[in-house]
Amino acid sequence: MSVGKTQKNNQIKRVWMCGSVFAAAIAAAGCTVGPNYHRASAPVPATWDVQEPWRESAPKDASAKGEWWAIFHDEELNSLEKQFPALGFQPGSTPTLERQRLSGNRPTPFPTGTSGTSPVSQNSITLPFTVSYELDLFGRRRRSIESAQAAYQASAAALENARLVITAEVAGDYFSLRQLDSEIGILNRTVQALQKGLELVNSRHKGGVASGLDVAEEETLLHSTETQAKLRMQQRKQFEDAIAVLVGKPAPDFHLASNELNAMAPPAINAGLPSDVLERRPDIAEAERQMAAANAQIGVAKAAYYPSIDLFGTAGLQAGDITKIANASSIFWAVGANVAEDILTGGARRAQVQFAQGGFDANVASYRGTVLDAFREVQDSLTALTVFIDAQESQQQSMDAARRALDISTNRYRGGLVSYLDVVTAQQNLLNSEQLLVSIQGQRLISSVLLVKALGGGWDAASLATVQMKAKRKDIIAP
Repeated sequence: MSVGKTQKNNQIKRVWMCGSVFAAAIAAAGCTVGPNYHRASAPVPATWDVQEPWRESAPKDASAKGEWWAIFHDEELNSLEKQFPALGFQPGSTPTLERQRLSGNRPTPFPTGTSGTSPVSQNSITLPFTVSYELDLFGRRRRSIESAQAAYQASAAALENARLVITAEVAGDYFSLRQLDSEIGILNRTVQALQKGLELVNSRHKGGVASGLDVAEEETLLHSTETQAKLRMQQRKQFEDAIAVLVGKPAPDFHLASNELNAMAPPAINAGLPSDVLERRPDIAEAERQMAAANAQIGVAKAAYYPSIDLFGTAGLQAGDITKIANASSIFWAVGANVAEDILTGGARRAQVQFAQGGFDANVASYRGTVLDAFREVQDSLTALTVFIDAQESQQQSMDAARRALDISTNRYRGGLVSYLDVVTAQQNLLNSEQLLVSIQGQRLISSVLLVKALGGGWDAASLATVQMKAKRKDIIAP
């Protein structure tokens, strides 16, 4: 290698080293404009408004984690619940292979053996490599990355919230369907009892003991009960079809066998403290991350007031003959820097900052609204469970009394002491009591599902810490 060429290479190296040191010094002296993020405050109650003895009657079990529906210990529900990165290539530069015809009036130097007035055709083979780097003097890139990271985490929280909503909907529809199964079972058993009662009344009517009015009253209650059972079947089918959609099955092909609630009771659920909800609900985490992303966008907008500096370099091989592409003389390169700054923008930058600030304020309001809705949903579910626990106890007593009244009225009718109207009334009262009791039982289970959903289904915002796009050094030169 010639001495001149060696000196030239050394000069190039010194230029790059000086440029690198200069760039590092500027970057170190740079600052990140825009407000640093601080989570907005929201009103948080100290405790839930729940009266005794609900807390005493519900042990403080740990909150459900992961597959929260398993706390109901229903295998069919578990089965239903379980039936439930993009890559791209965009090169910055590409090799080219082309054949071109140069103008005879071209202003560039002529290839050897040609005149300046003669057209000529030649090959042009280029293998370029281009690199550029923007000095992040005022944090525009850093704020953009901060915003993108927060938005990425918000998307992850939104996915968890969608999963929670769907699984809660499946569980709620499932228990609604089971409630209807129980109501249909009660109606069918009542129909059987009424048919036996009608046989008794008919036989007494034929014997001249009972009147036609007694027969008509029993027939009326029998047929109205049959009608109710048929209407419940239509409601049941709607819930069955809704579950089919949620688990991704065609409605005509999806069927669930009848299964009554019987004595099924909801599990004990620990509501914790209201402040816990802020970290356990994915929709709150989503709103909080969106707020952080919007805050970073203020910095991005403010960075537009400051100049930007881009360092660039390009190098490669170029030759007219493919056999000479690897020759040292085919190497070309260029380095440089661009400095850009908008002097007059007609207020556009100020408007962008105001727009970003407005977006942040809107996200703060949305976050606080989401928090308040979360407290409302938890409190509503707790209140409902408190009411349903007391109501189920009193309604059980009412149903027991209605059954005793039916037994007494039936015996008195057989003894000729009362008319059959007393029996029909007692039958209707018992049917109403049984239906109301199973309705309360079903609503209590559904309210338990809603409470688990309102508490976040055992999700924890700390899991978002693992949702990050971490750049690696090799990514700098990755294709």
